[in-house]
This record gives sequence, structure tokens and C-alpha cells, in this order.
Amino acid sequence: MTDTSDTYSISRRGLIGGAASLTALHATGAFGQALPLPKSAVTLNIIDVGGALALVQKPLENYRKAKPELVSRMTFNKAPAPELPGKIKAMQDAGRVDIDVVLGGLDALSAGIDQKLWIELFPRFAGVLPKPEDIMLPAALDMHKLGLNQGMCMVYYPSGPLLEYMPERVKNPPKSAEELLAYAKANPNRFLYARPANSGPGRTFLMGLPYILGDKDPKDPSAGWDKTWAFLKEIGQYIEYYPTGTGATMKELGEGSRDIIVSTTGWDINPRALGIVPKSAEITTLKGFHWVSDAQYMFVPKGVSDEKLAVIVDLIKWVMQPEQQAYTYDAGYFYPGPAVKNVPITMAPEDSQAVIKEYGRPEYEKLIASNPIEVPLVPEKMVSAFRRWDEEIGSKKTK
Repeated sequence: MTDTSDTYSISRRGLIGGAASLTALHATGAFGQALPLPKSAVTLNIIDVGGALALVQKPLENYRKAKPELVSRMTFNKAPAPELPGKIKAMQDAGRVDIDVVLGGLDALSAGIDQKLWIELFPRFAGVLPKPEDIMLPAALDMHKLGLNQGMCMVYYPSGPLLEYMPERVKNPPKSAEELLAYAKANPNRFLYARPANSGPGRTFLMGLPYILGDKDPKDPSAGWDKTWAFLKEIGQYIEYYPTGTGATMKELGEGSRDIIVSTTGWDINPRALGIVPKSAEITTLKGFHWVSDAQYMFVPKGVSDEKLAVIVDLIKWVMQPEQQAYTYDAGYFYPGPAVKNVPITMAPEDSQAVIKEYGRPEYEKLIASNPIEVPLVPEKMVSAFRRWDEEIGSKKTK
């Protein structure tokens, strides 16, 4: 559910009881160089480019509350994912990096890996951070590996691509790619999805189509997606425009100006819980459906000071604890949410449990169990796919 411009989530206030004692942590750097914790508390400037703040702001604030010796203040800002790499690069070139932690998805992480913007977390801090192989769910671990040791996968979900529709307006929802194309042709401007580079559902739709269409190589957008690119161009004739964030698609579905949109588990549950989309909206999948999973990561720009970096490593470790991971169920925004093992819904706050009970779908359990879960493209190929989509599909219709 990786989006920047739209963060729909029910916020909670209040802090967990009891402050954890300050551990004698020393983040071990490359070649054994120690990064001692600072003698006075630091300010951490955190930017969210994927909507993850809705999921982890509570654990982050819990850390500040539990460890005032380390963090005096946290600032939170948001920005569109496509804008972040250029912003970070400009700061690094100027020798002044004032963003300490990035919360984002594979879009921003991949673009930064491509430009060598991020600090390598593993193996540099392997002695401090939990071992991903020991704590993560198998599919979350697969997502973590895509970060090439430069990000910690902190939340995960199987994602999509799902089709979400209003049953009173769509009596016979499409069950195959061919039926979706026929629907779009017969009902111009009633189907919508958002720009993949800035939308979790848009991204999973882009990467899920090669499986649905039986393309030659779903992992190779350059040489293996002939059917996918042709399909996107053809159905694009009947799409009015491509929003730059998923929230616009949800709003238009709720208002009635669109009848079918691309969605994911979290984008299905959360906007209905918030009343943006009617509770009566339904979901379906297309023949040949494979899940394309999604995740949100914590990563750190090069140029952050060592004293802050020592605290950030401790913060990442904190967020990966089961008690903090339980908050990531949130209001279904990234359903399920936790990236680590042994975090059942019963550990989540009561309001999260109530939302999932009322707005979750019983069919999700079967869909997750009975369909393959694929990892997204590796970073360089994802960047290539986004660039090609922007140039060939969305260049004249994105707004």
C-alpha cells in the first residue's frame, strides 16, 4: 500500500505503560569501528514517502517516550516518493543532510539504491539489529532481501492486485483480463488505477499483469512483458487520467465517478473503515491471479552523523519487536501489517481488532493461502518498469 500523497488511517493516542531501560548498546560499524550512543539526546527528522507513518508512528513515539536520554524530539514530514531521491542527492552534494530516517516502499528505496544514496545496514550493524532470518515471516523476509541490505523491512502485506467495485453499478465484475478490457471499452472512463511509481495498488497491478496474462518472463519488464505493455496501452485508451496517488481513486470510487479501481487488501479495508468508500464495495481477482507482495522499510541517507546513526539503529531494533509490530495492524491500512512472526491480531490494540473484524473479509484468508505470493521486481528492474510506464503509458494522462 505504498503511497505518499494519501495516508488514510485511524490515529490512536496514548502510550504504552512502562519505559524500557536504556541498554548499553553500541552500534558496531564497519571494520569494528564503534558508534557509541550520544551523551545527550538528539532530534530525529523522519520523512514518510510511502504512507507508513500511519502504521509506525506509534512505535516511533513509544521509543522517544521510553528513551528520552537518546531522543529529545522527532519531527515527521511527508513527501511524494518520486521526489525524494533528487532531494536527498542535492543534500548530500551540498554536504548537509537534514533527513535522518526515511520510511518508504520499494519505489523510493529502489531509486535510492540505484543512486547509492543509502547507508548499508547489513552486515555493518548485524551485531546490533535482529537477524531477519530469525524473526521475519517468510514472505516478509523475501521482501527484506529486495532491499539489498540498505533497508529494514518493518511492515509487510501480500497486497494485490485486486479489483474493487461497487456491486450496484457493476452487476457482473470482470473475472479475466479480457473481461476487464471489454468492460473498460464498453464503459469508458469508469475504470481507474494510479501511477505505479507512486501507488501501491498501481504498482501491484503493473507487476501482477504479467502473471495474469501469461507473459514470457514476469521478472523482466524489458524483454518479458510484451503482452503486459500491449494490454496497458490498449486499456489506457479508455482511462481518463492516471492519478499520482491511490487516494484519488478511492475518492472517485466512493463519489461514484468510477465503478472499478485497482486495490489491495489494505486499500480495500481502510478507506471503507473511514467512510471514503462505501462499506458495500466488493473485491474480485482476475484469472491467473498471483499476489505481488509489498512492504515498507526504514532506511537511512548517507551523511547522517554517527551519533544519530547509533540511535537510529537502536530505533530500528525497537520497531521490530513484536509488541511494537502489533500496532501495525492499525486500521487495516497495510493488512495484515506485521513483518515479524508471532504477532497475532489479538496483540493489536482493541480499536484495530474492531476495524478488522468489521471491515476485513473472510475470503482474504483463503485467497492468501491458495494463490502464489510473488516478490516485486528487483530494484533496478522496478525503476526501469516505472520509467517505461511513465514514458509510454502515463506521459500524457498523469495528473
